[in-house]
Amino acid sequence: MYNEALIIIEDMCLRIANKTLVQLGMTAPDRDMHDLFDRELQREQEFNSNDLRLFVQSNITKMNIQQKHVYDTIMQAISNNVGGLYFLDAPGGTGKTFVISLILATIRSEQKIALALASSGIAATLLEGGRTAHSALKLTLNVQVIETPTCNISRNSAMAKVLRLTSIILWDEYTKANKKLLEAFNRTMQDLRGNQQLFGGALILLSGDFRQTLPVIPRSTPADEINACLKSSALWRYVQKLPLNINMRIHLQNDPAAHEFSKQLLQIGDGKIQIDRTNGLITVPNNFCTITKSIDELIECVFQIFFRITEIMIG
Repeated sequence: MYNEALIIIEDMCLRIANKTLVQLGMTAPDRDMHDLFDRELQREQEFNSNDLRLFVQSNITKMNIQQKHVYDTIMQAISNNVGGLYFLDAPGGTGKTFVISLILATIRSEQKIALALASSGIAATLLEGGRTAHSALKLTLNVQVIETPTCNISRNSAMAKVLRLTSIILWDEYTKANKKLLEAFNRTMQDLRGNQQLFGGALILLSGDFRQTLPVIPRSTPADEINACLKSSALWRYVQKLPLNINMRIHLQNDPAAHEFSKQLLQIGDGKIQIDRTNGLITVPNNFCTITKSIDELIECVFQIFFRITEIMIG
């Protein structure tokens, strides 16, 4: 049991910091070096193919026409082994996670590797086998102060082996990430694969919504945040855009209120709401949300709903 615990701890250290327990000053578990090297690869191959096939068969017919176009485009690119850089532009409620999950399941059901990454931990938990990009790719945290950053992945590492063999690398919520992270990943992939094509000829699918939070740059101006955005990167001209704009909450529930809210949200995100030139602020439509007069009133409204839900669940 002691040895098994050490192996589990070392696996976590390898995923987070790419270091063994000996390198961290701890007792090494009793394991073969072959097992140590292939753990990253095993992690990406331990999915149940039969379960994944059943998942795909039961859900593939549920896609709408836009979702089906995204799915077919990516699967065709994988089949043709042509690589490429794609961006799935998907506002909230359009079924982005649903499509991504089907793509991952289809590839893995065929005994291929699909690496699922996300810019935040919460987004990573929504993807089967998902991990944060910083952890998986060993990306630096102070990327904004480094001119040409790279990923801390050696050619002989386990993750390098995964990146050479993977059929697709999916990076969710990339709109929140600094453009330098993708540029660093591009250089690393070219080096690991010995190929000067874009990302060493690998297929990359980014996803997110530019209407939401852009990269957060400490002590910066809005101009700095826009400059750090993916659209300001030299790689953006290679991006093939795949849009999703059919709101599934409206489509499935036929709720007029949800339709109006979705429309207003897109108008704000697209900059179509009139701006006050004196202070740069917008006026939120009266029916957009419930406006409270104080923080105390806001807390009372929010937690009153929470307590009611809790009472219903307990009762």
